[in-house]
Amino acid sequence: MSALERLGAVTDQSLSQFSKSQSQTQDTFGFKWKKTETYESDDMKGIAENWLMEKYLKGDPDRLRKYLGEGRKIILDAGCGSGYSALIFFKDILKDHDYLGVDISEAAWVAKDRFKEANQPGDFLQADLCDIPIPDSSVDLIFSEGVLHHTDSTEESIKKLTHKLKDDGLFLFYVYVKKAPIREYTDDFIREEIKSLSNEEAWEKLIPLTKLGKALGELNVDIDIPEDIDLLGIKKGKINLQRLFYYNMCKTFYHPDLSIDNMNHINFDWFRPLNCHRHTESEVRGYCDDAGLKIEEMTVDGSGITVVARKL
Repeated sequence: MSALERLGAVTDQSLSQFSKSQSQTQDTFGFKWKKTETYESDDMKGIAENWLMEKYLKGDPDRLRKYLGEGRKIILDAGCGSGYSALIFFKDILKDHDYLGVDISEAAWVAKDRFKEANQPGDFLQADLCDIPIPDSSVDLIFSEGVLHHTDSTEESIKKLTHKLKDDGLFLFYVYVKKAPIREYTDDFIREEIKSLSNEEAWEKLIPLTKLGKALGELNVDIDIPEDIDLLGIKKGKINLQRLFYYNMCKTFYHPDLSIDNMNHINFDWFRPLNCHRHTESEVRGYCDDAGLKIEEMTVDGSGITVVARKL
């Protein structure tokens, strides 16, 4: 029996009416995840796997099996995109459980095809994460990797999704952390500048910025900040010049093993969606408390906040 059959999901529901920013964000990710050639390289997958393993599992894959426990469980991937993160994170564990991928965009159907190509079982729905047509208290684990901040309200999305969890079920999610003031300003400025462009035009418009990140990274220069600069949110200590620029001035992603298209994919993911909320640690803790979630692990770094929480 599949996840949809176990849940009795209504698969012919029409999508809700969205805000302008949510509709634009939906369109953005439908476009991005169809560009499979920009994220399917082995190097890109290896970086993503290390990222996911460290954030959620502290580098120990056995933690995931412990999270799922005994018996066949239902996994809800809330904002599955093309299934990229799920295939990397769960791997063959997918064969032992019932997976349901839900996305607001047409990427859900890209995910369906990619799961089939990978010979992995899974069901898929295109639906609003705040209005998934499955019963409350019906899933064992929710995985939402870098998605909730792209809804109209991160707080509301956490609440609505928690309703779908069984008591004692686990919620694994990652949201963006609030950045240094200049970067917050620059990121929103660029987002505003490209919002009237088509997705294709916005993709091309970001390539010079991506090339800047590559140029900064290839310098491979460290700089020593003599003391904290509280006014700019910059901490003292030695830091690579590209990282200093990246975390404090403007997102210009760089990795030496990735192509310009790979890196532009990551920058596009950041700048293009109009719904792109950033949060503080205290905000996320408050959202979890209000939703009836007990945080078991929280990791906060310069990019985001990773949470493993259990429904009380």
